[in-house]
Amino acid sequence: MRRRMVIALALLGTLVLAPGGTAQQAPTPPMNPPVGAAAAKQMTATARTLTIEEAEAIAIRDNPQITVGKLHALEAHEFVREARSALMPQVNMSVTAVDSNPGSRIAAGYLTNPTIYPRAAAGVAVSQLITDFGRTTNLLSSSQFQAKMEDENAVATRQQIILAVDEAFYNVLETKALLKVAEETVEARQNLVDQIQALTTAKLRSDIDLSFSKVDLARAKLLMLESENSYEASLSTLSAILGYPESQAFSVVESGAQTVTPPATDPLPLIQQAIQLRPEILALQNQVTAAEKFGRAEHDLWWPTVSAMGVTGLAPVRDDHISSWYGGVGVNINIPVFNGFLFNARAKSADLETQVQRKKLQDLEDNVARDVRNSWLDTGKAYERLSVTKQLREQADLTLELADARYKLGLGTIVEFSQAELQKTDAELQDTDAHYQYILSQIVLAYEMGLTR
Repeated sequence: MRRRMVIALALLGTLVLAPGGTAQQAPTPPMNPPVGAAAAKQMTATARTLTIEEAEAIAIRDNPQITVGKLHALEAHEFVREARSALMPQVNMSVTAVDSNPGSRIAAGYLTNPTIYPRAAAGVAVSQLITDFGRTTNLLSSSQFQAKMEDENAVATRQQIILAVDEAFYNVLETKALLKVAEETVEARQNLVDQIQALTTAKLRSDIDLSFSKVDLARAKLLMLESENSYEASLSTLSAILGYPESQAFSVVESGAQTVTPPATDPLPLIQQAIQLRPEILALQNQVTAAEKFGRAEHDLWWPTVSAMGVTGLAPVRDDHISSWYGGVGVNINIPVFNGFLFNARAKSADLETQVQRKKLQDLEDNVARDVRNSWLDTGKAYERLSVTKQLREQADLTLELADARYKLGLGTIVEFSQAELQKTDAELQDTDAHYQYILSQIVLAYEMGLTR
């Protein structure tokens, strides 16, 4: 916005004089509107009307980043089901057929020496974890907090996209309003050129007055061209955020009059509210808890694992030494003794990761507090700027009326009148910018506090 204001002031700046004190003779600008203005008006006439609520709904539905966030959340919930499966019975069905050298044995490999019989059998094996002293439940709890983290990340992504949509939407409104100011300026200066042209033809005004008025008209048209470019660029940005591959000819409209309310007097309640509501903080809090649970699970690796198993089956094709059916149950206790300090390293690594996540959370809370405080300051500055630009516009209007009256009475010069027009145009640009910048500052502050819809 500052860059646009600098360009506008440069285009409408002090009248350029030749070194000898005479005005430069500017070529007579075309009397018809520029092609860009006509195209912009035609595009606006055929454009689709779009409110901010509609823009947000389109972005939520079509923006790929929001879809990616939802998919990550769904994926994390499947990991929860995966972790929970370790607590449930494991059932396997087997069908086995063996042909062997009768009476032979497996003689090599470890300490077993089973006899091999030709057979064909089918059976079922069921195993159930009895206890591993909390390791599996901690892993399940860790995955649940990871899923909550992804849910909050999806909310954060949604809020970021809505913020981007709101900023782009009001940027389109602002550039549209600035374009209207530029068009009105061109129209007013075109009328002035026509009047001075008639007076110059009647020998009631000098050629220098006509030259100055034409220079001002040319500067106003340059401003309008710059405003048209900014308006089309803002439409392109809005279209991209809404998920359109091509720039759409939207006609954005405000839903209603924006309420101008003064900002809060103290940022501390705002900061506290942001720390409680910001989805990024909630996501990282869940990440810290998930890391703590995973660390406990890694420490539980040293505890025994107790599980039960049962098998049963039928062997219709068998050797005479084999019974036609089989069945059995058992309990297995696995006690870790030594594994090269593997479990110690895993537990220590998990503890260090928990500390990392805690420090990340602390850093994020500090950054959120800073961002809320800075947004609060920006909102206060933008609110104060509203009254200043309003006074500036009123004074510029009064100055232009007086300069117009003096010029018509022959008491003032064209330079004085042109400077008054410049001040009026600048005041209108400043006032328009102040209005939309305050709205945007309120939107950004609401986002920083986690209040975005």
